[in-house]
Amino acid sequence: MNIFMLRDGILVTPPITDNILEGITRKSIMELARNELGVPVMERSIDRTEVFICEEMFMTGTAAGVTAVTKVDHRPVGAGVMGPITTQLRTLYEDVLRGKNGKYEHWNVAV
Repeated sequence: MNIFMLRDGILVTPPITDNILEGITRKSIMELARNELGVPVMERSIDRTEVFICEEMFMTGTAAGVTAVTKVDHRPVGAGVMGPITTQLRTLYEDVLRGKNGKYEHWNVAV
């Protein structure tokens, strides 16, 4: 899985040079955030202290899709619930995944 956090209106995720999985879901979420929501995306290392002060956090993966992180070490992340950007990205991603968004039809392969 890959991790994302929203901090000061910027979606932050570690770069592939941080020895992370260069995932397709990660790349898709980055593109959807930029192109559909107009949310800037920054690839940089995430410090543990930022986890406690970010507005939203979620993880992505093939099996998990977009999964909100609402607590870390028994402390709430943001408001302690799935945030609005995470919710929008989750819906966008699921719509693309199920072929409900023609703009991204080329991402899907008929089976």
